Amino acid sequence: MASLQPVRGTHDILPDEARRARHVIDTGRNLAARYGYDEAATPIFEFSDVFARTLGETSDIVTKEMYTFTDKGGDQITLRPEGTAGIARALISGGLSQNLPLKFFYAGPMFRYERPQKGRLRQFHQIGVELLGVAEPIGDIEVIALGAAILDELGVRGNTQLELNTLGNTQSRAAYRDVLVEYFSDRRGDLSEDSQQRLDRNPLRILDSKNEGDRAIVIGAPEFDDSLDAESSDFFAEVCAGLDALGVAWHRNSRLVRGLDYYCHTAFEFTTDALGAQSAVLAGGRYDGLVEQMGGPSTPGVGWASGIERLSMLIGDGPEKTRAVAVIPLGDAAEAVALKLTDELRRSGVSVDLGFRGKMKQRMKRANNINARAAVILGDDELEQNAATVRDLDSGEQELVPLTALRDRLEQFR
Repeated sequence: MASLQPVRGTHDILPDEARRARHVIDTGRNLAARYGYDEAATPIFEFSDVFARTLGETSDIVTKEMYTFTDKGGDQITLRPEGTAGIARALISGGLSQNLPLKFFYAGPMFRYERPQKGRLRQFHQIGVELLGVAEPIGDIEVIALGAAILDELGVRGNTQLELNTLGNTQSRAAYRDVLVEYFSDRRGDLSEDSQQRLDRNPLRILDSKNEGDRAIVIGAPEFDDSLDAESSDFFAEVCAGLDALGVAWHRNSRLVRGLDYYCHTAFEFTTDALGAQSAVLAGGRYDGLVEQMGGPSTPGVGWASGIERLSMLIGDGPEKTRAVAVIPLGDAAEAVALKLTDELRRSGVSVDLGFRGKMKQRMKRANNINARAAVILGDDELEQNAATVRDLDSGEQELVPLTALRDRLEQFR
């Protein structure tokens, strides 16, 4: 029988990686709370229509990447490929539009059937924020500034660059679409097969093509700025000025797009060159037409999502593991005392590892293997004195401490 392995594109998140991921999530959650964002969680799977209607039935995600199945009740169900659609669905089904504006933070797993590579998995995890009900540029400024603050708190902002663009309003986008179709139609035969299909259904996505032949053609494509009306230009100017006022450095990338029709105005990505081909670590934009497209009331929105795995790789080792105190009982009588003592210490907030078996040598080896900060040794001699030997495992110094004073003595090892 072949050895069992994780499904391709998935992996086990073991303690060191879990600690880094938790650090990313906690940092995002805490910073988002300072900005007034409340945590929300939507189901990991939704009716497939939630994503087909929002992402577009002809989009790559829907046609190639979604994990979709029919459940036992005959419903078409999809594992969520991203977080925004679920939040928008919750706004509608929960009748939350009367409470606008709403500010949400989320964290959790997403699923896409993609070719796995460094920084790209089929089950991956994201943190994200959504700001609903704010149509003004200050909303864009806030969510971008929050993303920058999280990257800064994680110590990776210096390894990233904020790329910024405008997709304009509906009128500007339609005008740009027309000139793009005209430009690419004249070169249709030179485009890749995927971009030929995009030309018919979503020409803006050609600008984001990774095909080298397409990229050479894109260089000469018309610029979006030439199609922007005054409203769109003014909106983008306010976003740029607001980021400048906050000291959030940015770089204009006029080819940065969001290919779905409900995206408008601001598009942005924090990118890095430290992760190979997967350069985006935090990306988002404004999506004023999404809720309405799903059948809800017209509701402006802006937000972003960030890959936890990619951020975890950027932060390296991350925060240090909490170092436990090892309680080492020697003998049956000591075992009974150690069990109660360990419970009391844990309840008081001390991280404790209790040795389960073995002689003194084996238990001390266990303490060293887990990088314990100190050892509390309980043997017959200590029990006769109603005390424990406390050994500092960094310095090697030890002393006999009465059990009644043990909790206070261990405070320095928290």
